[in-house]
Amino acid sequence: MITSFQELERHVLSHGLRGRIALANAQDEPALAALVRAQRAGAAEGTLIGPADEIARLLRRMGEQVSDYEIVPFTGTELDAAKLAVRTVREGRADMLMKGLLHTADFARAILNRETGLMPQTGRRLLSQCGFFQYDGRIVLITDAAININPDVETQIGIVENTLPVAHALGIETPKVAVLSAVETVSEKMPSTVTARGIPGCVVSGPLAIDSALSRESARHKTISDPVAGQADLLLVPYVEMGDIMYKTCSCIAGHTMASTICGAACPIIINSRSDSDDTKYYSILIAAMMSGSAS
Repeated sequence: MITSFQELERHVLSHGLRGRIALANAQDEPALAALVRAQRAGAAEGTLIGPADEIARLLRRMGEQVSDYEIVPFTGTELDAAKLAVRTVREGRADMLMKGLLHTADFARAILNRETGLMPQTGRRLLSQCGFFQYDGRIVLITDAAININPDVETQIGIVENTLPVAHALGIETPKVAVLSAVETVSEKMPSTVTARGIPGCVVSGPLAIDSALSRESARHKTISDPVAGQADLLLVPYVEMGDIMYKTCSCIAGHTMASTICGAACPIIINSRSDSDDTKYYSILIAAMMSGSAS
């Protein structure tokens, strides 16, 4: 089982899980720098879509040989840049998709298009975000901190199902899922305390407060006897505001290195915030590379 980002890096590099990333509007310096770091490490190769001269200038500023990268000249709209990156993946010329200098809404529209996007033709057709951080000798997943605003129970089930391939790729065979809430008793007035339990392939428990989900000591102190309490692999948040606050609290206040991926599409998708650290952007690419290698 992969228990740290350092182990993740070793796993990706030692197993040759090197994939090609289609970076839409690659003239975004923070996103391009993360891809350059991954290519230098041997974890990725870049197909850079956008203004060729500007991208080449950024690469040279970073000390790179422009010829080491495939540049696809493009100067159209943000939506069309996203569509071109999606088509690059659909045609098998790239394995992963990454957002550059364009609005998330345009990026999502290109992915979600029923005819030309990257959503599966059957099943839930649900995108969700999954974050990662290190805690107490393991990698903990948190979902959804970005996409599904106020998911109902069926959507929560889909969100958990979306994360299972990621958990399995990390070596977590049967993920322990904590349904988070502020209280640990079921109350119809707090929807986060009422959710489905029977999701195949994982153990779901809750409602659990965050301390009881992660800390064995806290669970013992509260006399909670539960297979998930104190050892959760996956934290399921009830709505996006809680997920966003938790993700950014881990990063900005606790100082944890994070990673993030988008689940549910036909390929791994990388979307990072400009406020994310360089390490977070890099490890997000490694998560995508691991997923792409697992799928192939």
